[in-house]
Amino acid sequence: MTNARIAVVSAGLGEPSSTKLLADRLRDATLAALAAHGQHAEAVDVTLRPLAQDIASHMLTHNPSDALAAAIKEVVDAEAIIAVTPTFTMSYSGLFKSFFDVIEEGQLASIPTALGATGGTARHSMVMDTAMRPLFAYLKAQVVPTGVFAAAEDWGAVGLDRRIAREGKELADLMVALPRRREADPFDESSEAFVSFEQMLGHA
Repeated sequence: MTNARIAVVSAGLGEPSSTKLLADRLRDATLAALAAHGQHAEAVDVTLRPLAQDIASHMLTHNPSDALAAAIKEVVDAEAIIAVTPTFTMSYSGLFKSFFDVIEEGQLASIPTALGATGGTARHSMVMDTAMRPLFAYLKAQVVPTGVFAAAEDWGAVGLDRRIAREGKELADLMVALPRRREADPFDESSEAFVSFEQMLGHA
C-alpha cells in the first residue's frame, strides 16, 4: 500500500513567509506523530502565492491552468490537509478563500484537516473560530480540535511549540483512526499495487 499523502496548503504572500513556516512546522509535527504510530506519509506543498493569477483567472473563466488543476488534485486526493493562512482584518486572506472557492463542493468532505493562521498580534487569534472553522465546517472537512494561531511574539516561545505538537498529534491520530480514503489502485500503472499482465501470467 502506498503511503498516505498530506496536502500542506499555505497562503503566505511574502518570501520568506511566516505562514509557510507555520505550515511546515505543522507538517513536521504530524509526520513525527505518525511515525510514533509506526506509519509514514508523504507531504506535498501547495503554495498558493505563485497560483494567485491562475486562481483569479479560473474564477472568471472556469478553466483552470495545468498548475492550478494539479494543485486542486493534490488537495482533493489527499488523506489529510494542513491549511494555513495569514490574517487580514480578522479573517483569512482573499487568496486562501479563493483557492477553496474553486474546489467543487463536497470534494473535501470527511478529509482530516488541521488549521493554522498567522497574524501581527494576538488580538487576531479569534480568526480560528470566527472564520477558519466555519469555512471548513461548510466544506464538511473533519477538523481537529486544536487550531494554531501564531502572532509575531509567539515565534520562539515554548507555548507555540506545544500547540503545534498537539495539533500535529491530533491530525495523526485522526488519520490513523479513519479508514484510508483511497486505497491503492491495482489498475493504475503509477501505483505500487499495479500488477502487469505479464505478472498475472507469471512471466515477470
